[in-house]
Amino acid sequence: MTKILIADDNKQITSILEEYSKKEGYDVSIAYDGIQAIEKIKKETYDIILMDVMMPKMDGFEVVREIRKDSDVPVIMITARGEDFEKIMGLDIGADDYIVKPFSPQEVMARIRAVLRRLSKDAISQKKSLLKIDNLIIDIDEYIVTIDKNKVMLTKKELELLWTLASASGKVFTRDNLLNMLWGYDYYGDTRTVDTHIKRLRAKLNEYPHENWEVKTIWAIGYKFEETKNEE
Repeated sequence: MTKILIADDNKQITSILEEYSKKEGYDVSIAYDGIQAIEKIKKETYDIILMDVMMPKMDGFEVVREIRKDSDVPVIMITARGEDFEKIMGLDIGADDYIVKPFSPQEVMARIRAVLRRLSKDAISQKKSLLKIDNLIIDIDEYIVTIDKNKVMLTKKELELLWTLASASGKVFTRDNLLNMLWGYDYYGDTRTVDTHIKRLRAKLNEYPHENWEVKTIWAIGYKFEETKNEE
């Protein structure tokens, strides 16, 4: 599950963003000042951070500078100010995006999805191009999948779906996670797209024996790639 930290001293704003983030399927933590944000970041690993600039004890710029000493976690900065120099400063010190108050929660969620989607694509391009799990081989460069050296005829999206799940074996992805990562927020809410592709992907994989791994449904949540031990 995607973990998000919302750092803002305005409790009304954090409450609204928390509500919308949970609707997206994110695991949410809240910090009300810069010091608290730093403490949470040291204790937990987050997938993305929403960081207000004007916070007590330590402002958002200082927090991002501290984060960037040893972490490349994506950060979206939020502020009531719209001056260009603040936007430039935020980006220069390592923020990934910048949004100005007042904003709609839907806009913030769209920005989060866009950043996560971009990072997902970057991660795919930077990872090793060949993934081997038992008798399964996925070649993301050549877009080829084989099981026991038998070529599995997958569509581009089916292969990308399998790669996303298998390269994070054991991790549970919500339908919205997969939808946003692989299709983009233009498809927001249409989780049937994910279910349909999973169904087709499984049907093709099931044409070949694979006792030690499976694409598993996590009821009411989503899907994961699971490696199983051979009991014999």
